[in-house]
Amino acid sequence: MLSSPLPTINALKQPTNDAWVEQAIANIDIILLDHSHCERKAAGVALNMMFRYPSHHKMVRELTAIACEELEHFELVNQWLERRQIKLTALSAPPYGAGLKSQVRGQEPHRFLDSLLVTGLIEARSHERLGLLAANCPEPELAKFYRSLMASEARHFGTYWVLADTYFERKIVMDRLDELAEVESQLLSTLHPEPRIHS
Repeated sequence: MLSSPLPTINALKQPTNDAWVEQAIANIDIILLDHSHCERKAAGVALNMMFRYPSHHKMVRELTAIACEELEHFELVNQWLERRQIKLTALSAPPYGAGLKSQVRGQEPHRFLDSLLVTGLIEARSHERLGLLAANCPEPELAKFYRSLMASEARHFGTYWVLADTYFERKIVMDRLDELAEVESQLLSTLHPEPRIHS
């Protein structure tokens, strides 16, 4: 029986299954490499939203902080890669990100709402999976590192949710979050053959 992480964010419809944990722990170097890419992409998403919606002043302030923190985490993960002599190379992406992105509607203001909620769901899943790695990684120092990042992932989800709630009516936000969360869980219902943070 695998260890469970701290409580997960209730926006997620389904928990990660044990097969992912076993796959990830057996391929921890690849997971670290993918984690580096995830942190870089997360910073890029925050920056892209700032460029797309520069007049949303509250969002710009909040996402500036998130982008900085994601880049700090990118550097921290890269330090782990250096310690383990893992080269920072490209990895093929699992279908998760593209599948969620395909749900973002093209017309505004729906695009803005969906972008906030999709990004928030990714952060929520990251929080859960880093918690699973922290609870199950046999290397105490690495497990401690994963645990140290969990709070920020949860906080990032909260930021994206609050921003959606700021710019849109609560019922609209909750209904759309529910729809997107169903898709998010479905995308992860079949384990991707290549180990990734979001496989």
